Formats: sequence, structure tokens, C-alpha cells
Amino acid sequence: MDFTPHDAFAAHREAARAWAAEHLKPEWVDDERLRGAHHHPELHRLLAAHGLLAAGWPAEYGGSDVDRGFADAVFEEIHDYGLAQDGWITTWMVLHTLLRTGTEEQKRTMIPAALRGEAIIVLGYTEPGSGSDMAAARTRAVPDGDHWVIDGAKMFTSTADQGTHVFLLTRTSEPKNRGLTFFLVPLDASGVEVQPVHTVGGQRTNATFYTGVRVPDSARVGAVDGGWDVVRIAMVFERGTRNGNHRPGLLDRAASWARDAGVVDDPGVAEQLARLAIDEEVARLLTARAEWITRDGGLPGVEGSMAKLFTSEAAQRQHAALLDLLGAEAVLDQRAPDAPLAGEVEFAFRNSLVDTIYGGTSEIMREIIAAGRLGLPRSRPKER
Repeated sequence: MDFTPHDAFAAHREAARAWAAEHLKPEWVDDERLRGAHHHPELHRLLAAHGLLAAGWPAEYGGSDVDRGFADAVFEEIHDYGLAQDGWITTWMVLHTLLRTGTEEQKRTMIPAALRGEAIIVLGYTEPGSGSDMAAARTRAVPDGDHWVIDGAKMFTSTADQGTHVFLLTRTSEPKNRGLTFFLVPLDASGVEVQPVHTVGGQRTNATFYTGVRVPDSARVGAVDGGWDVVRIAMVFERGTRNGNHRPGLLDRAASWARDAGVVDDPGVAEQLARLAIDEEVARLLTARAEWITRDGGLPGVEGSMAKLFTSEAAQRQHAALLDLLGAEAVLDQRAPDAPLAGEVEFAFRNSLVDTIYGGTSEIMREIIAAGRLGLPRSRPKER
């Protein structure tokens, strides 16, 4: 695989920058940060209207004729602009999972709706008191004729306040890992309640509660008690996506600040910036490989874990190092008039704290890489 940017990519980049300059609004960034939303509905509708959400998807499921390379370049520009797209990222993960595990009816209804910007799917995995152990799920789904009745609670259901559906992990029988089943549950269904939870990173996530929620069996994704097989596919796509808090343009802006402040020639500063630049390039290459495997129809298992592990830890290293570089004023947030780089470093630092937990902890990523790529013995029994 050749990672060197080619002429077509450079052309896409220029076109994407022109598109971003015409359509992106600085107030969207301020709005997202102040609300802790990590998703902007106006931006989402814009991307759908321009066919960018549907680029590269099969035509039979609503794919557009927009060039996939141009769409990828636009998404990178949006990311570097400082706008989050968590609602689309989680939707994208679930759509890829549906392509491999969903029924034809689910594919022909949910995928086109999402590509038109009409459906936003959030993740309902984590439960109160269970941490990242999805096999400890206690939210129950009980059959009732051709329907299921769901009762339970989930934590960290990010973007549920703006979503249309939740990809909900439930327990349908007792065996720990083989008693799990997934459902696509409308968030406006009777018995669903969404409550805000605000994090130290400034993000508004949610606690969601399910009380006697009835869904048809057609909302089930995968086999009854087959949720563990579904979640293993879903997690591959979560780990193989571009890390939300790794901000390539931030280092360039910090380097410009260092030049303007007259400290860029200091050996310690120059070495730190060089190390961060190396981290950025490695993160880009690992992520590009995982995305290439996905685009080629494969599952970026170990590759996704490698990308997730490195980019999440590199983001934390970068933001901590930039706080040191910019000095005491770097902890000022965006509302402070003297905040260097408009408070972006402080915001990014707080947001990156969860990156080594979401989607699987760094310890789990290292175990997957050790067993799957290096052939080392597992440190715990295989999940069944």
C-alpha cells in the first residue's frame, strides 16, 4: 500500500478546502463547544444535502455519485476546522455493522434514511456500574409475541438527545456472553427517557432509561443471543475510525505560535514539536490503513486496534505537551480573550482524557495486538 498522497488526492484537498471555506461557519464551533454537543445538526443536514454522507455507499442503499476521495477530504477539513461529527461517526459504525449482520429490510430502510441525514444512530452499550464490560449488560429484552419488551438503563449514550435510534445491547438469556441481543430502538418510542450527563471534557453525554419499551422483532439485529458476534464486528469499526480528538491542524497552529513568540529555535521546543509531528504522521498512516481495509470490504481488526491505541495516546501526549509549551495561559478556555489559540488546546486536552477508554481501553487494545499480530498468548480466557 502506497501512503504517499497522489495528484488526485491533492486536487481533492484543494476542492475540499474551497468547499469548507464556502460552507463552514465559525459560530458552529463555538456552539458545539459551549453546548458540549459534539454534533451540529445544521452541518449534518448540509453534508446530506451535498451527497457527502452517501459517498462511497452502494447505490442500492442510497449511495451518491459524489467522489469518495473528495468526501474524505471534506471530512478531514471539517475535523481540522474543529467541528465534531459524533452523530455521523456512530451512525457510520452501525451502518457498516448492518451491512454485515442486518436483514435486507433493515439495510433498505435504515441505510438510505441515514445517508439522507434523516436517521442518526447512537450507541447503547455501557451500563451504570458495568464500566467497559459489555458482557455484564443487565438491560433485559423479553419476548412478547412478535414483539420484545425492554427494561433497563444505559450510560454515556452520547448524542442521544439529537439522535433518532439507539443501537441497544440487551440481555435475552443468562449465559454472560452468549445471552446478548441487539435491537435498533427508536429514541421517540414510548418508555424511552434521555437525561443529560456533563463530563469534565465539556461534553454533554446522556443516561438513557428504558421502561416497558416495545419493539417489533424486525428491530432485532442479528440472531437472538447472538449479540456478542454483532458487537465484535461493531467494535472493529469503532476502533478503525478516525480518532475524534486527534487534531492534525492544531500542531501547525502551535508551531506558528512558537515562531511568533520567538521560542521555536529553542532546542527543547524544537525537539518537542518534532516528536509530536512524528506522532501525527504515524497516526495518519495507521488510520489510513484501517480505513483502506474497510473501503476494500474487509474488517480492520488488529489494524483498527493499532490505529485506536496509537491515535488516542498520541492525542493525549500532544495536548499535554502543548499545554506545557504555551504556558500558564494555555488553561484559559475559549471565552477568555487572552487564551492562546482561542482556547483550543485546553478544550482538546480535556476532551482527549476519555479517548483511551472509549471503544476499548488501551490495555484491551494491547492485548488484541499482542495476540492477533504478534501471536503471543492471551492474558485471559477467550470470550464465549
